[in-house]
Amino acid sequence: MQLSGSKSPAASLLLIAPFFLWGTAMVAMKGVIPHTTPLFMAGVRSLPAGILILIAAAFMGRPQPKSWLAWVWIGFFALVDGALFQGFLAEGLVRINAGLGSVMIDSQPLAVALLSLWLFQEHIGFWGWLGLGLGVTGISLIGLPAEWIFHLFDSGVQITTANWQQLFASGEWLMLLAALSMAVGTVMIRFVCRYVDPVIATGWHLIFAGLPLWGISAIVESGQWENLATSEWIALSYATIFGSAIAYGLFFYFASSGNLTSLSSLTFLTPVFALIFGNIFLSEVLTPLQWIGVFFTLISIYLINQRDNLLGKNHTTQPPILEPELALSVRQSEPEI
Repeated sequence: MQLSGSKSPAASLLLIAPFFLWGTAMVAMKGVIPHTTPLFMAGVRSLPAGILILIAAAFMGRPQPKSWLAWVWIGFFALVDGALFQGFLAEGLVRINAGLGSVMIDSQPLAVALLSLWLFQEHIGFWGWLGLGLGVTGISLIGLPAEWIFHLFDSGVQITTANWQQLFASGEWLMLLAALSMAVGTVMIRFVCRYVDPVIATGWHLIFAGLPLWGISAIVESGQWENLATSEWIALSYATIFGSAIAYGLFFYFASSGNLTSLSSLTFLTPVFALIFGNIFLSEVLTPLQWIGVFFTLISIYLINQRDNLLGKNHTTQPPILEPELALSVRQSEPEI
């Protein structure tokens, strides 16, 4: 899946849309979290979005799951990419700012690249690995505190118990767990789509994820919605409709039939969008170091998506983007992994 292979600017915009929506949804959720609870917010972002996707799928004539294996895979998908991802993200967002949280989550393309190389033999190559490295460097420069980065060059640095306590208290580890959950979910969609339509799977997995999140919230949290103003309900609605229903639908539509490494590389755009709109709505200001990170991020996306052209190879190492029905029929003829 390469941007250069898109037939029109609209196709390229559709590829970028999920990451724009996720970045802006992160800003919306960060503005709401002081007035609600994390698991309730995670459920709001999951269950209603799943219902909206299933309604849209019904109008599109998408087939419902027809076997117990389909429901089993949807259940695993819901646990990993739904409940765990949304839960870790919301809990981490309580302890971390939107920009840094986006950086931590968007470290997942490395895991996707390794899993895709192992499971699907997707080509990465020198330029792809260089791009991934630049992407991780870029999002680190964007989101990590400058003193942390400069501190890396001190020869006398020692990791102490206090450092580990600061790490676990700050929420970074929760965001990294969210990133790992999303990476596994991105790869899992290939297996899920052998048994169920990708749009249907996306809708049901969000519903199955939202139910336990709301159930746990009802038991361990209180004051979930009493302090929410009209503007905050609007922000939650945006995160649900655009940041979940539309973004998830587009992302897993592409992930079900395209090159996972190229697609996941675009997640490096998410913190860029989060920081831009964080500046507009939350008055967050980019430092010179963060602008360097933005530059590295954009270069990394170019390298990953143009790696075959840079190597002078034909585009034979990745499948074309197909309609889900065609993609499913192709995968049925592929050998089991």
